[in-house]
Amino acid sequence: MIKKRSNPPSSAARSPVIIAIAGPSGSGKSTLAHGLAAARGPEHCQCLELDNYYRDLSHLNSAERAAQDFDHPDAWEGELLVRQIADLKRGHSIPMPQYDFSAHARAKSTRAVSPTPYIILEGLFALCYPALHALIDLAVFIDIPDDVALARRIQRDVIERGRTRESVIQQFETTVRPAAEKYIRPSAQFAHLQLTCHGDLTQNLAQITTYLAKISVPRPD
Repeated sequence: MIKKRSNPPSSAARSPVIIAIAGPSGSGKSTLAHGLAAARGPEHCQCLELDNYYRDLSHLNSAERAAQDFDHPDAWEGELLVRQIADLKRGHSIPMPQYDFSAHARAKSTRAVSPTPYIILEGLFALCYPALHALIDLAVFIDIPDDVALARRIQRDVIERGRTRESVIQQFETTVRPAAEKYIRPSAQFAHLQLTCHGDLTQNLAQITTYLAKISVPRPD
């Protein structure tokens, strides 16, 4: 089901169009974001994974890092996120942080990001920061049933992040599920488009393309 927020915003003629994709863990944010970036073309569109803005915990020992609540908006360095997205919106390049999930710490290197006509922001809390709302031209929210989210998270975290199945389940029940209800799902009210994880990718991309056509956007040469 797709819901639309009225009165879509207009974006500045020469500013990058900022597209935010939010939703609970496992909802398909990354798949949609990278699908959209591929459809627009790498020279015109790029995807920024906002989990790179998790706060650096290198000053803590490994046990203290693992005990942190990574499913609270304060776990992200929201001030840095807003500042850097504002810089991109103004046409400036940024040194985007890179996060090492296996160590719960930021990498020493950063990723140089230059403005492109379209910039996609993808992450759990992409719609949770009021200061970011004014910079977003299109906000998309994807929801997912909790049982499907858990299954997807187990598959991802065990394979890609070196976690155990038991630890993933414990974290999901302790912080992931409660955070989805308290912070993430309520942020759907700020979305222009609301989708579900069961939606067809091609159809979802078509809905986003249709919406983008309704707002003033910079057209690639």
